[in-house]
Amino acid sequence: MSEVMVQATEVHKSYGSHEVLKGITLEVKRGEVLCLVGPSGSGKSTFLRCINHLERINSGRLMVDGSLIGYREHNGKLYELKPSEASAQRVGIGMVFQKFNLFPHLNALDNVISGLVRVKKIDKATAEKEGKELLERVGLADKFQHFPAHLSGGQQQRVAIARSLAMKPKLMLFDEPTSALDPELVGEVLDVMKNLAASGMTMIVVTHEMGFAREVADSLVFMDGGVVVESGDPKHVLANPQQERTKSFLSKVI
Repeated sequence: MSEVMVQATEVHKSYGSHEVLKGITLEVKRGEVLCLVGPSGSGKSTFLRCINHLERINSGRLMVDGSLIGYREHNGKLYELKPSEASAQRVGIGMVFQKFNLFPHLNALDNVISGLVRVKKIDKATAEKEGKELLERVGLADKFQHFPAHLSGGQQQRVAIARSLAMKPKLMLFDEPTSALDPELVGEVLDVMKNLAASGMTMIVVTHEMGFAREVADSLVFMDGGVVVESGDPKHVLANPQQERTKSFLSKVI
């Protein structure tokens, strides 16, 4: 079992002539929480989507739990996996988006167990038992039968987290999970994420919530213009940034 859960080496990503990621190198150890911060357009969300091969990288390598993501290597060359093979890798990587992406025609419980039934082929009774336990875990024990339209944004995001956890991922990716929420609902989602971190889940979180980063993250990476500008212990980086660009950004958000 690898001590390093995520290893990115010189990851580049372009859209046509626009280079979004310009050689990202970082690693996240098993059980750690990494927060990615930076201005809009800095490449944070793109990098996150590359980790589970929702976006193809142009060069470099991304490894999760010791396995190359999205590609196989043969005689020193990389060959992209078939869509079905990439999807199989993705099962072990949970992702929670800004928008909740729940199925509007399914209630909370059915949203949570959809992957268990369709992908893992678990019988519905067993899946429902697991789904109810997960909804209880995220504080929604009384919302099993509620449809997304009848849930607040914070409740919908907690259903989305429970749905990702149902697949028993080894890594959780969060792409600004509170940015679409009313301010008073942010705390309930962050509390779930704090509990998840305390349980030992490896997490990479793109966020503007500096208090969460300071309290929960093991490491913080500040990105701008597709590169890592500064990284380190969140308390140190946030209190005493070394780079002028980091200082400028943090002065506007803290």
